[in-house]
Amino acid sequence: MAISYSLPLLFLLLPFICLLCCYRSTEARHEPRDCSISELISEDLYKSIFLHKDDNACPAKGFYPYDAFIAATKCFPKFASTGCLDTRKRELAAFLAQISHETTGGWATAPDGPYAWGLCFKEEVNPSSNYCDSTDTKWPCYQNKSYKGRGPIQLSWNYNYGPAGLALGFDGLREPELVANRSDLAFKTALWFWMTARGEKPSCHDVMVGQFIPSATDLANNRTAGFGLVTNIINGGLECGIPDDPRANNRIGYYKRYARIFNVDVGPNLDCANQKSY
Repeated sequence: MAISYSLPLLFLLLPFICLLCCYRSTEARHEPRDCSISELISEDLYKSIFLHKDDNACPAKGFYPYDAFIAATKCFPKFASTGCLDTRKRELAAFLAQISHETTGGWATAPDGPYAWGLCFKEEVNPSSNYCDSTDTKWPCYQNKSYKGRGPIQLSWNYNYGPAGLALGFDGLREPELVANRSDLAFKTALWFWMTARGEKPSCHDVMVGQFIPSATDLANNRTAGFGLVTNIINGGLECGIPDDPRANNRIGYYKRYARIFNVDVGPNLDCANQKSY
């Protein structure tokens, strides 16, 4: 389930592991600031945020340990380390909110509330298809492989598994199941998706740290910076341009909770109800 290394050995090898697994990632080539995610979120705080992730009711029980999350962030040194302290906190809160929604096991009357049940699932249950886009010849699907949602961001489709694997040093097309079998890799795929711009979509990171510059097309489609635009990047085709969409609202609910925990404001444009999807 989790990382197979003993903790002392892991910490000794971590710098070399990150260089090896992320050497092809553009993000990993930047020098990190002298700061650590653990300064923003301690293990105790992490456990209180994901209060029920290791309950017996959660299929991902034991799969999302704090150490795996912290280790994965070291491969993306600009994550939650860009800008002032409030900006860093806001990005972290937004990331945790999005992965919480993607993996939630909560419901309206759940114990401790619906927003205490993030990281409950590690892979999609009863997927509607194998998520293979056969028209994408650059990232061809392999027979009997499913590119269903896996990991904290629920990475989906061959055109995401392929480049994620290339960046992180695994064969995402031939072995997509690794994302649901390795805790460290699961978090790395979520962070890769967060930090990587694709096509006309900016990265979620750039949006949350104020580095997104909307194009004329973005402005015409009301795609302005804020948490709502991050939702648009992740799942806009299903959730954006829809007034009061419950899925988008659930993401916002998580975000507001985490922003309160980190004592930071949520910023503008929380929803994407008036945005056209990419």
